Amino acid sequence: MVVKRDILFNDNYFYFQGFMPRNDKINFEKIILDDHQFMEKDLAETNHEYKQPIAYFLIADKELKKAFLYQRAIRDEEYAEKRLQGKLSIGLGGHIEKSDKRDNPILHSMLRELDEEVEGFVPDSNPEILGYINDDVDDVGKVHFGLLYAFSTNSHRVYPKDKEIKKGGLIKLEGIRRLFSSDKYIIEGWSKIALKPLEELLK
Repeated sequence: MVVKRDILFNDNYFYFQGFMPRNDKINFEKIILDDHQFMEKDLAETNHEYKQPIAYFLIADKELKKAFLYQRAIRDEEYAEKRLQGKLSIGLGGHIEKSDKRDNPILHSMLRELDEEVEGFVPDSNPEILGYINDDVDDVGKVHFGLLYAFSTNSHRVYPKDKEIKKGGLIKLEGIRRLFSSDKYIIEGWSKIALKPLEELLK
């Protein structure tokens, strides 16, 4: 799924860099659902006139103040996207495909990704939209647009299912902060942006 950059940002009137909290004035979900199309992935990854919307979601246990944190796989045969290999992330999600085109392909893509990537997760409600991510500082960000959601859970245990995830689990917020400030790991760009909304969610 792609949407024209000019349509998404209303000829730059809605443009922002970083994170935009959900608000009543701009409904990016509606814009995407009303004006999207589909494009071959190889073309979409290099065409800066389009943005690929990604339903990027957090898994949070509000009671225990924990969130799912994971490290992406490092080897090519396990994770093909070299730009993200080995990075720490708090967000799951992927491209919205034609097969997701139902009443709400954005929601369906999240449910599909949940089924593919993690086990042990039982959501206790529908996902909550926290806001939006736009990061034009690198080649990945220039062609993607994030819709940041959060699934709440009281499962107390969530673990990786997909081979693209090297390791992961529910981690206390202070532990996530500590890992994000460590020189030992490279943090995915969107996850850096999503950390503050996660902190607000777990207050």
